[in-house]
Amino acid sequence: MKLQVLVAAVDKDVDALADKMRLETEAVIVNQCNCYDYHEYLHKDRRIRCFSMAERGVGLNRNTALLHADGEICLFSDEDIVFYPGYEQIVLEAFLRNPDADLITFNFKVDSSRATYYNQEKKRIRWYNYGRYPTYAAAARLSSLRRANVSFSLLFGGGAKYSNGEDSLFFHDCLKKGLHLYGETEEIGEEVYRESTWFKGYNEKFFVDRGVLYHYLYGRMAKIFSLRFLFSHGLWGKDRIGEGMLAKLSFGKAYGLMKQGIREGKGR
Repeated sequence: MKLQVLVAAVDKDVDALADKMRLETEAVIVNQCNCYDYHEYLHKDRRIRCFSMAERGVGLNRNTALLHADGEICLFSDEDIVFYPGYEQIVLEAFLRNPDADLITFNFKVDSSRATYYNQEKKRIRWYNYGRYPTYAAAARLSSLRRANVSFSLLFGGGAKYSNGEDSLFFHDCLKKGLHLYGETEEIGEEVYRESTWFKGYNEKFFVDRGVLYHYLYGRMAKIFSLRFLFSHGLWGKDRIGEGMLAKLSFGKAYGLMKQGIREGKGR
């Protein structure tokens, strides 16, 4: 099997990115910048293909990379990931151990403020735990994604209309199409901390966007999951800087904004 890393980048020097990320495999880099270009080069005798485009949106970026991918196994990544030596063997061996796996998530070292998951044991990813994983944690069989006709939403994520959620929607669609998802315990890289491209605090847009996302994820159950979200993360949880999610907006106001988002998602 051939492993290929699909890198989402914005305004980066693509010729320096392979070395910066310590890539040891082939890669498809899609760089969203102010021009259109294609070129390729060799890094450690592996082919690095670079596509530049002026359009924005992380979903569009990842879909473009998938369009040009040709490796049996595709490992999604972002520009701020640095891989550990030997990651290729770890990923490929995980798929050999799990012949029925269509997608496998791996561990990455990240700043505590951005940590949403860490696989302590091998597990099956199901409907009750899929929302914790970022796309850069995942490797997938390209043939499985194409057979299931799974791609990334153009509505959500950095550069799109709604601030985030493309990761959850991707895993949601994979499960909906019957793909088998697993979580493995190996740590294969680390994230270099940077300011979020989408998180601007728990403002009104945050809750409206979350409501739109919940419409797509949960359908008729969107309002119930909105309440669950506000109770678990708002009343009892803390955000990345220790400030309560509902420090500036009341529970009722935040819930009203999420319901507004749900209606917007329905087109009403």
